[in-house]
Amino acid sequence: MSKLPGNAGVSLLGDKSLEFYRDPVSFCQQRIEKHRSRMFLCRLMNRPTAFICSVQGTRELLCEKSSLFLKDPTDLMTNMYGDTIVTTNGEEACLLRLSLTSLFTGSCLGSWSDYIASVCERCLKDLSVSGQPESVYTVFKSLGTELVLGLFLNVRAEKQPELFQEISQLCTQHWHGLISAPVNVKVPMWSSGFSIALDARNKLMDIIKDKLENDKEGFVGSLGSLPLPHSSSAAQHLLLFISALIPKALASLLTSFTLALGGNGQEKARRQAAEDPDYLCRVLLEVQRLWPPFIGGRRIADQDSTLMGFHVPKDFGVIYISHAVHRDPEVFQEPDAFLPERWSGRNEGHEHFLCSFGNGPRSCIGAKLTNVFLKEACVYLLNNFDWCLDPPVQNLEYKWLPVSRPANPPTVTFTQRDHTLSGRSDTS
Repeated sequence: MSKLPGNAGVSLLGDKSLEFYRDPVSFCQQRIEKHRSRMFLCRLMNRPTAFICSVQGTRELLCEKSSLFLKDPTDLMTNMYGDTIVTTNGEEACLLRLSLTSLFTGSCLGSWSDYIASVCERCLKDLSVSGQPESVYTVFKSLGTELVLGLFLNVRAEKQPELFQEISQLCTQHWHGLISAPVNVKVPMWSSGFSIALDARNKLMDIIKDKLENDKEGFVGSLGSLPLPHSSSAAQHLLLFISALIPKALASLLTSFTLALGGNGQEKARRQAAEDPDYLCRVLLEVQRLWPPFIGGRRIADQDSTLMGFHVPKDFGVIYISHAVHRDPEVFQEPDAFLPERWSGRNEGHEHFLCSFGNGPRSCIGAKLTNVFLKEACVYLLNNFDWCLDPPVQNLEYKWLPVSRPANPPTVTFTQRDHTLSGRSDTS
């Protein structure tokens, strides 16, 4: 058993949270090089914290030893969503997962396919009409919002535009509670961002409770009939499912997809992805590997343990960094290169090494649904458009928190594909 390289410094003065949140990728890379280790110790959120930047360490944390490392009960997610599958531990987390899994698999996924396809067509069909560059992250975030509000809350943008806009605005305000200092302050003419987020949460909960009481169809009705631990569980989970998390994750991945396959140099790859579903899957795995929407996840050691042979004392924090894990050179050769073919070669069958949406028994319950969203949107784009950056030279340097995307929103021009040249017909 070895001692973790690095040090946690002293309380408060040794805290590195600001440095980490300013640029988590550089923060980790500098320490990986300094300590010559993909696991190291720092002080984060004033707690000694082990950083994991390897596939092996993340597999141990999330899969093999998941019962030894718990969700942090003081996490901001608890403040903003209450006790949900994301924030609970132990038996309650297992029971919630058993109850909710049926809503995100099998026949439920299949029953949503027509609606998902129709929303993708309606939101994306006019991308080429103006001939002007589009801010793609904004377009894709709107698409994601329509999908989640329609599926989870039975609120359709085209049928209930005022309610849709109200909920969308409240979800945006609520999201800011996750990225604001948790200070609930209200004075005349001013409220803190966290206070505004809490007010938005309360308004959203009123709408959700009304839906649960009066709407017995679709996802709302199915969720309301499940055996959940307490009376507020259904409402709290609906709040989680309609929040900005899913639209932002979808927008992040779709933006990275369009940038990776944009321009004349990627025309062959776009055609192959349009014609070969397996190749499209490999492209999307590589997009997720290089540009994971979330930087990682955090746990607390429930007892003394080891990870990668290093001693991790009880009550230490442990954080895995998806960006670094996905670039672990022990597993991924040429880790910084966009190589979809790696997933049919050396890394075939290694999809479970990715941790964009967690991994193991606590992985994101909605990962399959997000993948359905993503594939449907990508297929529509590939079958109907070509695209390129406009202007062709843009600063595409990524910011990684709270959700990854280029710091300067990229603009892309779409042109309608001429199917008379390819012999293919449009599909929606």
